[in-house]
Amino acid sequence: MNTEIIIAGFGGQGVLSMGKILAYSGLMEDKEVTWMPAYGPEQRGGTANVTVIVSDKRISSPVLSSYDVAIVLNQPSLNKFESKVKPGGILIYDGNGILNPPMRQDIQVYRIDAMDKAAEMKNSKVFNMIVLGGLLQVTSIVSAEGLQKALYKTLPDRYHHLVPLNMEAVEIGKSIIHKM
Repeated sequence: MNTEIIIAGFGGQGVLSMGKILAYSGLMEDKEVTWMPAYGPEQRGGTANVTVIVSDKRISSPVLSSYDVAIVLNQPSLNKFESKVKPGGILIYDGNGILNPPMRQDIQVYRIDAMDKAAEMKNSKVFNMIVLGGLLQVTSIVSAEGLQKALYKTLPDRYHHLVPLNMEAVEIGKSIIHKM
């Protein structure tokens, strides 16, 4: 198994954190991983993306031009990365902020209304965990157990009390993603 993923959106949406947690989840399951962030000078509000590779084998390079999975959280990211999903790959998008949905017929397209669900939960900070839950529902890149271990590893001790809330958001994400 070798899965090449791009996660892209605005800074402040938890894009880089999502990638870091996904990479750590792979590490918790003894997989090979890379995590390569890229963001504009604005950070919060600017564009941000992160490339994550999770593999059972040694990874030769973290630099990619096409992806097995793209998670896009805004229209500019969709415009940039839709064409870079490999045929047969997966594109997940948040319905909030996407005016022109994906049009490709040779990939699997999933919509997750994570921003709406986070607002309904009155906690915008779980948005990225809802999206990760959707990813776990449609792929077997990592397990929920690995993700939970990664949260304990990546979050400072003072935030460990938030892990159950984050895992609840993952379960919600699993239940609200749907194929287009």
